Amino acid sequence: MSPHSLTIREATAADLLQFIPIFQAIVAAGETYAYPENLSDAEIGGLWLEKPPGRCVVAVGADGTVLGSAKMGPNRPGRGAHIATASFMVAPAARGRGIGRRLGKDALRWAREQGYAGMQFNAVVETNRAAVHLWQSLGFAVMTTIPEAFGHSRLGWVGLHVMYQALVSKHADRVSDTARR
Repeated sequence: MSPHSLTIREATAADLLQFIPIFQAIVAAGETYAYPENLSDAEIGGLWLEKPPGRCVVAVGADGTVLGSAKMGPNRPGRGAHIATASFMVAPAARGRGIGRRLGKDALRWAREQGYAGMQFNAVVETNRAAVHLWQSLGFAVMTTIPEAFGHSRLGWVGLHVMYQALVSKHADRVSDTARR
């Protein structure tokens, strides 16, 4: 896929029609996300379409097809709001084309622009080698692994990595702003 044939833009409610099957396929595979299966379309939209101060984007091919999505925002409210988090899903048929990398770079750019001190991923399945490799190549480090924290559909109980990357930001200003809210 040419880098110019992919657009990353803010997600809209209309994008859900294309994103829901991606979400359902990834959750049903049982290898990377702990979301419950059989969620309604409205429940998927409620979980995925991040509201401000967060953000949700879609990666769209030249033909308008949604190929993936990312949601991002504060990892925790209040005194934890200076650290961002993000989640990513790429359509199974579109993997290996650099879409996850583009979404990851976009999330990191956004988090820096918003003044976050770092970005933390709370639950990267340790057996998801492609994701672990991608996040490490973008500067994330595995901080710890929670053993047997995820029920993998094929492998049984496997660990979840907590991954982190420090970002350039006005950390002290962000903490002060958060404390005032």
